Amino acid sequence: MPLSAVKILELNKKYNLIEGLSDRELNNPEGCGIDLRVGRVERIIGDSFLGADNTSRERYSPKTKTIGDIKEDGNKLIVMKPGDYYLVQTMETISSPKEKIKYDDNLPARFLMPVVYPRVSLQIGCVSWHGTKTDPGYTGTLTFGIKNQGEHDFKFELGARMFNIVFHEVYGEIERVYSGQHQGDRITSQGETEIQN
Repeated sequence: MPLSAVKILELNKKYNLIEGLSDRELNNPEGCGIDLRVGRVERIIGDSFLGADNTSRERYSPKTKTIGDIKEDGNKLIVMKPGDYYLVQTMETISSPKEKIKYDDNLPARFLMPVVYPRVSLQIGCVSWHGTKTDPGYTGTLTFGIKNQGEHDFKFELGARMFNIVFHEVYGEIERVYSGQHQGDRITSQGETEIQN
């Protein structure tokens, strides 16, 4: 069951679920999600490897080149040509609690899991969105892939609302909360070999 935007903001005061929200989201939330903005854009410039052998457990993710970072470039215009694939990172920082929380007096405490969706503006612009779930215990910005699948340029500014985050309650116990390599603001291993968690 997803939580309403009003409930997310209420819980945010106690659990700091989302840091760095825009005034629009803090003061005029809509529906059951909170919009997140794009703060950093990277282009992949190297290969990657994900091994299957549990004895070696080695992997590396690709090197990237920064196309734009709102901290350095302000609301820089980004132009995606047809076929371009970028990694985009949120301006906001997410903190998915490691423990069950009491989000309603009439319901038992539960883990919360943030689920992110693309805003419809991407679909209308022929841009596909590539994301994954976020487990309880993750803290940091979120990184997604976007690809211009159309025949025309797709333009956006750093700071634009691109994603919508919804928090769902989790039923049941969790053996282990998130403890992977992408904790924090890391986008890739930048080609460095590492051991899978």
